[in-house]
Amino acid sequence: MYNLSTFGKTDTMTSQADNTVTSNRLADQVNYDPNNLLDALIEKLGLKNDAALSRALEVAPPVISKIRHRRLPVGASLLIRMHEVSDLSIKDLRILMGDRRDKFRISDKQFKPKPGEAKASDMGGED
Repeated sequence: MYNLSTFGKTDTMTSQADNTVTSNRLADQVNYDPNNLLDALIEKLGLKNDAALSRALEVAPPVISKIRHRRLPVGASLLIRMHEVSDLSIKDLRILMGDRRDKFRISDKQFKPKPGEAKASDMGGED
């Protein structure tokens, strides 16, 4: 049975008051285990090794190796591909790799128009 765990995207922060280090970065999380995810996929798909998994996911073999060695995070597009190939839900895949967040947080700055940019509704677009 595979261990079904918290990760985020903020960098390490040090509190000056007590000099403790806290981190929400994916690679720094104790429960983050991409190997658990990859091994579960290999077992579910009835594959023999990482090379077969890379063929099933249609990615280059070094991608799987870099994920195993925590040099590359599991990206959104690869997570979606894992879902398509395995029929496991995205939530189950995230749990397998150690992500227990209920929601992803995206910066509100990504959705704010830059100064001087007009909205579609301002340009006569339909509402």
